[in-house]
Amino acid sequence: MIALLQRVSEASVLVNEKSSSAALSGKIGPGILALVAIEKGDTRAQADRLLQRILAYRMFDDDDGRMNLSVLQSGGELLLVSQFTLAADTNCGNRPSFTPAAEPGEGRRLFDYLLASARSALGEVPSGCFGAHMKVKLVNDGPVTFRLRVPPAI
Repeated sequence: MIALLQRVSEASVLVNEKSSSAALSGKIGPGILALVAIEKGDTRAQADRLLQRILAYRMFDDDDGRMNLSVLQSGGELLLVSQFTLAADTNCGNRPSFTPAAEPGEGRRLFDYLLASARSALGEVPSGCFGAHMKVKLVNDGPVTFRLRVPPAI
């Protein structure tokens, strides 16, 4: 399971912008925008470990200006957005292969589990809509971006 974490001053996700039912799906102030990909072989154990790392990752400044605080310690928010393209194999040629990504049904199940677990830990956690076309807006603070990966069980 992969998460691309971006420290943001604000972020939002709009779902189905081209349709008449376009809706703002989630919006946060200062915190983390986490783009998440589920890989083949991922289980709830990978989701649990990834969430633990996201919540504990020290990417916010302390009083001395050092990145020593987690999102929990800083009082920041979390926005989760599924992004299967992070699981792409880009090692060969000019076209990505998505064979490392989990099948859509399994990906949705594990993303929903991750989101429910995040909401258990933090309360309100806005998110995008799994499998939908989304427009993500963000103001990256720093810029600060980290890639976390919890390898699949297989």
